[in-house]
Amino acid sequence: MRGQLVVVPILALLLLFTVPWWTLVLAPDWGTAATIAGTAVFALGLVTMPVAMVRGHGRRQHDAGARLGDSLLAVIWVLFSWSVLSLVLRAALLGVDDPARSRIVAGVTFVVAAGLLVHGNRVAMRVPPVKATDVVIPRLGPGLDGLRVAVLTDTHYGPIDRTKWSEKVVAAVNALEADVVCHAGDLADGAVAKRRKQVDPLGGVQAALGRFYITGNHEYFGEAQAWLDHMEGLGWDTLHNRSTLLERDGDRILFAGIDDPTGAASGLPGHGPDLTLALADRPADVPVVLLAHQPKQVRQAREADVDLQISGHTHGGQIWPFHLLVRLDQPTLSGLTRHGPTQLYNSRGTGFWGPPFRIFAPSEITLLTLRAA
Repeated sequence: MRGQLVVVPILALLLLFTVPWWTLVLAPDWGTAATIAGTAVFALGLVTMPVAMVRGHGRRQHDAGARLGDSLLAVIWVLFSWSVLSLVLRAALLGVDDPARSRIVAGVTFVVAAGLLVHGNRVAMRVPPVKATDVVIPRLGPGLDGLRVAVLTDTHYGPIDRTKWSEKVVAAVNALEADVVCHAGDLADGAVAKRRKQVDPLGGVQAALGRFYITGNHEYFGEAQAWLDHMEGLGWDTLHNRSTLLERDGDRILFAGIDDPTGAASGLPGHGPDLTLALADRPADVPVVLLAHQPKQVRQAREADVDLQISGHTHGGQIWPFHLLVRLDQPTLSGLTRHGPTQLYNSRGTGFWGPPFRIFAPSEITLLTLRAA
């Protein structure tokens, strides 16, 4: 088992670098000097990326190493993906002799990958656009019709200082004049002392009825309880397996939250999803909105007759075609879907994890407007 834990990542790493190396350097036959130079670049990347990732995301969290390793990961993933797709172009150019055919394929692959990386970085680093969606909840009383719920999730404050970005996101949320603002987890990567500068602008978020926060899986890679305490200190209501009843114009709605499943193995007392505890004080016939970081937690939500679950976690795949792997683990990537009696809204996320790129999976600030039947 231990051998597999070592061998599988090494083979995956070799595959990621070998396919684009063959496509861009070896097959086109650029000449001896160019082939040696290109091979050296790929070899340097092959060695540098895992070292930088370990230094950057290890216990000491060397931010410069994380930035380098994450960026190299994105570059090689995009080059690998489009090198695989370039086989289609090679087949279409069967009438062109090598090495001209291989050079055309290499040129197109490089230009497409470079363009996507430049655009993907801009998309990741911008303030996300607002994605507005109406959600009809049959049990919603008329006094709550039109309730506006703004959703942030997967901000992943980390190695890149995004304090200014955080301030702009808060301004964008406040401009929505939402009744409720939620953060559905994966707030930050790292210790509170290291990331609080980026997180603290969230203390300025305004909401008429409530601000709610739950933990995601990444909090459990660091200081989950400390982040719960910090967000509470910023004035957020931390729904750590608990709920809060809201009322407007004589009608009520319950906002509940549960921990991410990784909390169960964290060793922290009382952590791990407990939907029964979260809904222990649920009044009869009152609609329930549940914050649960991972979409697959909807399996428990539907059994508990939850009206709406709000999740994140998937990032919509973040860098295409990684979404194909995400779908092996989660029931949906993004948007509003129905699962029995429960509706699930899955946000693509407000920020990004690791590589500062988003390709065919734009980020979002979500505005859900709850409608009575």
